[in-house]
Amino acid sequence: MKHVAILIPNEAVLASIVDARTIFTGANDFLQSMGRQPVFEVQMVGLSKEVKVHGGMFSVHTDILLNELQKSDMVIIPAISGDLQNAVNVNRDFVPWIINQYNNGAEIASLCIGSFILASTGLLNGKECSSHWITADAFRNMFPEVKLVDGRIVTEQQGLYSSGGATSYWSLLLLLIEKYAGRDIAIMAAKIYALEIDRKSQSPFAMFTGQKKHEDNPIKQAQEYIENNVTEKISVEDLSSMYAIGRRHFERRFKKATNNTPVEYIQRVKIEAAKKQLESTPKNINEVMYDVGYTDAKAFRTVFKKITGLSPIDYRNKYNKEAAVA
Repeated sequence: MKHVAILIPNEAVLASIVDARTIFTGANDFLQSMGRQPVFEVQMVGLSKEVKVHGGMFSVHTDILLNELQKSDMVIIPAISGDLQNAVNVNRDFVPWIINQYNNGAEIASLCIGSFILASTGLLNGKECSSHWITADAFRNMFPEVKLVDGRIVTEQQGLYSSGGATSYWSLLLLLIEKYAGRDIAIMAAKIYALEIDRKSQSPFAMFTGQKKHEDNPIKQAQEYIENNVTEKISVEDLSSMYAIGRRHFERRFKKATNNTPVEYIQRVKIEAAKKQLESTPKNINEVMYDVGYTDAKAFRTVFKKITGLSPIDYRNKYNKEAAVA
C-alpha cells in the first residue's frame, strides 16, 4: 500500500483537508467494491493532536504527530489561508520534515496556496509551480526563485506536484488517483464526486486586477492610463514617449514592476474588460471587440483564447446567463 500523509497545517483550509482524505479513502472503497485490494493508507499528520482551523471554528484531530511518522510515500499539503507570510511562518516546523521525506523518495503535492508552504522548503527553486491566480503577485515576491506558471491547473516536476486555485486541486487529486489506482478508478471518482476530469487550465476563472504593489510611479501612471483608455489603440512607443522614458528602458521597468511586458498588460486589461461585457451584456462578439479597442476579429479571438483558454463565444456561452438560457 502507498502511504499518504495529509498534513494539517496551522491556518489550513478545512475543505482541502476533507476533500483530499475523501478521494483517497473513496478510491480504496471503490477498489474493495470491485473485489480488489485498497491502494492507499491515509493518515492525517500534524504538529499536535488537535489543530484548530478557520479561526478556531473547527478542529481537526490528527492520526499521528509529525515527529512520530518516519516514512511516507506521498505528502499532501492542503491550502492555507489568512496572511500568507504569517501562515508560512507558523508552519515552518513542517519544512525540514517535508524536505527529508522528499529526499527519501516521497512525492510532495500542494493544493492551491499550500504551494506557499511547498515553496518555503526550497525544493521548488528553479522549477515550475501552479497556485491560485489571485495570490500570484505575493507568490512571486516571496519566492522569486520559483517559476510560477499562470493558468495551469496542475504542474509536476521531479515528484513535486502543485495545483491551481481553489477547487482545481481536485484535478491534481484525480491525477494521483489515476497514477496509483488506475484510470478506471479515477473516472469512477470523477463520476461519483461530479468532477471534471482532465481539466488543464484555470485561465477562464482568473480576473486580472493589475499589479500595482511596486514603487515605480511612472509605471503606475502608465498602468492607470492603459486601464482608463481601454477603448483606445495604445502602443508601447506612445507610452514611453508620454512618460519621457526610452522605449527599451520603459519596457524593462514595466516588466520588472508588473511581471508583464507592456503589450501583455495592454492585452490583459482589454481582455478583462471584454470578459466583463461578455458576462453581463447582450452585446455580440464584434460589438465587444470594438468596445475594447480591437478592429481585427482574428487578432481579438487569438489573444482572448491565449489569456482565457476559451474563444469569446465559448466564454459568453459559459458565463452569460442570458446566453445560456438562449
